[in-house]
Amino acid sequence: QVQLVESGGGLVQAGGSLRLSCAASGLPFSFDAMGWFRQAPGREREFVAAISRSGGDTYYAHSVKGRFTISRDNAKNTVYLQINILKPEDTAVYYCAAGGPGIATKIHEYHYWGQGTQVTVSS
Repeated sequence: QVQLVESGGGLVQAGGSLRLSCAASGLPFSFDAMGWFRQAPGREREFVAAISRSGGDTYYAHSVKGRFTISRDNAKNTVYLQINILKPEDTAVYYCAAGGPGIATKIHEYHYWGQGTQVTVSS
């Protein structure tokens, strides 16, 4: 059974930082590209960042580029999202997802999803 479990969310003031983690089990982790998405209240789920199988390639949404960093540790079956200079508009539930062999930015390209972790940024 595939499981993706996110952690690290919380309430933080604008300008602060958070590090989200996503622990994967039940899948050949090193064979899947991984991604992070987020969904704010009343809005559609949107792509945030993705990382290749090896971790050598990354891709970011324009709105987070320069502030967010995605990384992975295949030995620990974990993918991370470092979020810096948080803004109130970053408030959302953040989801990690496991995809196919290559970096992807579309929801339908990902096969497995976590339950999400809430990030709330106060102004």
